[in-house]
Amino acid sequence: MNKKMKIVVIGGSGRIGSKVVENLRRRGHEVIAGSPSTGINTITGEGLTGALAGAQVVVDVANAPVWEDKAVLEFFETSGRNLLAAEAAAGVGHHVALSVVGTERLLSSGYFRAKLAQEALIKASPIPYTIVRATQFFEFVGGIAQEATEGDTVRVPAALMQPILSDDVAAVVAKVALEEPLNGMVETAGPDPIRQDELVRQYLEATGDPRTVVTDPGSLYFNIALNDRSLTPGDHPILGPTHFKDWLASLPKQAVSA
Repeated sequence: MNKKMKIVVIGGSGRIGSKVVENLRRRGHEVIAGSPSTGINTITGEGLTGALAGAQVVVDVANAPVWEDKAVLEFFETSGRNLLAAEAAAGVGHHVALSVVGTERLLSSGYFRAKLAQEALIKASPIPYTIVRATQFFEFVGGIAQEATEGDTVRVPAALMQPILSDDVAAVVAKVALEEPLNGMVETAGPDPIRQDELVRQYLEATGDPRTVVTDPGSLYFNIALNDRSLTPGDHPILGPTHFKDWLASLPKQAVSA
């Protein structure tokens, strides 16, 4: 698809959404950044009809503002239903959504149960779709470390990961938005598999953080038990070009945790 299109990006002011908006505008498309701050609210329905009028593509990269089990499920289900109904009424031809690699393997978490429910709504809708599942972002490694910190020690498992730079995720989402719908999923990941303990250790060393990483097979990842398949992509993911070591080299010492 090379012709100029109208594309609405829900969650367009967030970490990924703002980059998707910039990427698509750079290619000459008319892009609306949809978020409550711009008067477009998928929970209340405010502004949806006007924003979607004449849109060919909707990209949904919105994330829930809360992670409590019931609230996060209500967010994704309400937002998804309202958005898909408005798209159907507007004649939108392609719904693109961002999800998470391994979602169906992480269902002990209410957040991932909610993401699976969101995916199910998309698949059940008559609107042609593509779901982009991404691995964990480089920028979130500080949050992983913080969650696993006890005093001066960070206890994390050695589960395999394949994290990706958020800019590279946004580039994949923008590319998919300009292509024909797959009515299926694609996965995207960083170029380098790495174990979580080593990932956190390298991050702390690069930022001059004195905390010590302890490899603990029994430790949880945001209350989820992991194995080497939990957070890694299947065959033939779209690989982002940015290596973790190169991103680390760009960080300031004692970087604030993401």
